[in-house]
Amino acid sequence: MKNKILLSIMGLLLVGLGITMSITNHKRSQIADVRKEVSQVTKQQKHVTTQIDNLQTTYNANDATAKRKLLEFAKAYYTFSSQSDYDKRFNQVSDILSLSNDQKSQLIDSGLDATGGSRIDNLGLTSQYQTATGYTSDLDNQTIESLATVVVKTSGTGQKAINQTVLLHGWFDIKTQKLTSIKINQILIH
Repeated sequence: MKNKILLSIMGLLLVGLGITMSITNHKRSQIADVRKEVSQVTKQQKHVTTQIDNLQTTYNANDATAKRKLLEFAKAYYTFSSQSDYDKRFNQVSDILSLSNDQKSQLIDSGLDATGGSRIDNLGLTSQYQTATGYTSDLDNQTIESLATVVVKTSGTGQKAINQTVLLHGWFDIKTQKLTSIKINQILIH
């Protein structure tokens, strides 16, 4: 009788052990499934984070380029000491602009007076870029809006040189990497 009781207890222990092992194995497979799902979520999160970082890097690079090109335009546009320099200004910035011929002619005139003489040379007009600060706004439809406050030293024959502050407002297309429109002191050249 003792043997039967011992065998029964051993049998029950084995059955209990088997049930415990079965439950443990089931929990282990559930834990493995959860680990797989966590791993997939982590991979997806890394992918999304990488995409966001790439977009941020691209935006920051374009943002810096938009400011740099507007300031490059300002430096070329506001630096001249003769009719010859005045005439060369557009050639210095033509590769960063994407403007129509009308926009170009509104933006950069000939510098000649009504008689065809050089207004720049006859009046001794000079302009020298001093400094500028650029700002940009959000990206909108592949265009970054940029602003620059530009300090320019101007003078003419018999005139004391003075500093003037000019506001430039430009639109930069991130696809073409060019300025597509420029406003100077609220005069739209578009």
